[in-house]
Amino acid sequence: MEYVLAGSFLDELPVRLIGDKAYDSDPLDRTLQNEYGIEMIAPNRRNRSKSQDARKLRRYHRRWKVERLFAWMHNFRRLVTRWEYHIENFLGFVHLACLQISLRNI
Repeated sequence: MEYVLAGSFLDELPVRLIGDKAYDSDPLDRTLQNEYGIEMIAPNRRNRSKSQDARKLRRYHRRWKVERLFAWMHNFRRLVTRWEYHIENFLGFVHLACLQISLRNI
């Protein structure tokens, strides 16, 4: 997890991190909260007692929108196989793909 946060291209770290059931663990929750100040939101695994209330998990239930966007972006071969050397060019094609997706789904 530290490598993912270190490789982030954001200026500041997020306040909350939403993950699936695989991210539900007490050591990860403590590490994210104590070292980075990030709140972990993940549904409970079957073999654990409830550690989060349902209000926080509402954010997890809206995660499908992001997953759906990534699935739509896989229709663009240029984004799946990154052929651009410069990040600016790649980011431009990501913006173009998002624009085309949003115009298609109006």
